Amino acid sequence: MEQPVVTIAIPCLNEERWIEACVEQAVGQDYPQDRLEIIVGDGGSQDTTRAILDDLAKKHPNVRWIDNPERIQAAAMNAIIKECRGDVVVRFDAHASYASDYVSRCIEVLERTGADNVGGAQRPIAESVFQRALCAALSSPLGVGGAKYRSADQEGFVDTVWLGAFRRRVFETVGLYDAHAVTNEDAELNQRILQAGGKVYLSPTIEAHYFPRASHASLAKQYFRYGMGRARTLLKHGRFEKLRPALPFAMVATGAVMAITPALRPLLLPCVGGYLAVCAVEGYRVGRQEGPVTAAVTATVFPVLHVSHGVGFAAGLWHYLREPDWAEAERLRDAAPTPAS
Repeated sequence: MEQPVVTIAIPCLNEERWIEACVEQAVGQDYPQDRLEIIVGDGGSQDTTRAILDDLAKKHPNVRWIDNPERIQAAAMNAIIKECRGDVVVRFDAHASYASDYVSRCIEVLERTGADNVGGAQRPIAESVFQRALCAALSSPLGVGGAKYRSADQEGFVDTVWLGAFRRRVFETVGLYDAHAVTNEDAELNQRILQAGGKVYLSPTIEAHYFPRASHASLAKQYFRYGMGRARTLLKHGRFEKLRPALPFAMVATGAVMAITPALRPLLLPCVGGYLAVCAVEGYRVGRQEGPVTAAVTATVFPVLHVSHGVGFAAGLWHYLREPDWAEAERLRDAAPTPAS
């Protein structure tokens, strides 16, 4: 049976440090080159990214790039999907490294499972002490609440996966990416797939690695934005597939209620102390193999993950309850040309 045509879709913005390696890894896939196209959606890069993309397109006949005036990743994916010829759309992110059989494994898992979207675990590449500590924290249930896509050993049908390899027809069924989703666009799309009766599958054979944040500050900004995106998804759909995304908000909200309620205020300090003790114990458990310094830093990562996500979730509720934007996003999506079969 003839293998499906595959489009590797790469959203990017100011990625001069990463984009060449990412595209070369896409070109270097062991999938038949005559059935593989690579399209980069650039959001108006101001560095040398576009010049690099021009050179790559000249070098490789199956590479091209298109403009993404909306800048955000969801819009880049939509622009690529509208123009691509693939039967399967495989998302690559620039800040990641991919096994040479990444695409072929995606196709194998799609065909074996009958899923609409498949992906692998979000495996980290840690170079600094902080990155090793962050990776340790993200390997813990306390850090990610049991998110299966964080574990390289998990396999089966799940609520979401990292990146994703989609059958083209899924976009005709559930629509494209949410055009206004700055973050959480992948989980939101997967939620629509599941609500439409589709299936999402996680496989350990699909292997890629990402480069984690390198400081507490950058991690806090990232998880604040994640929290806002999760709140937007909740308000848009009225529910989550899992309760996990709301747990940091529940923790932060409980702490805030204790702080402003005189009768509960005496409980705040013991609760915070107990929480920090749990972080310290779990930080030691998951970080000790990297040494005592990494274990100590791991304990400090948990509060950053939880508090920044919880505060971001609260900010997202406040913002999107007053200014919901998904009706306009859906109008734009529905007005767009339907992806070709």
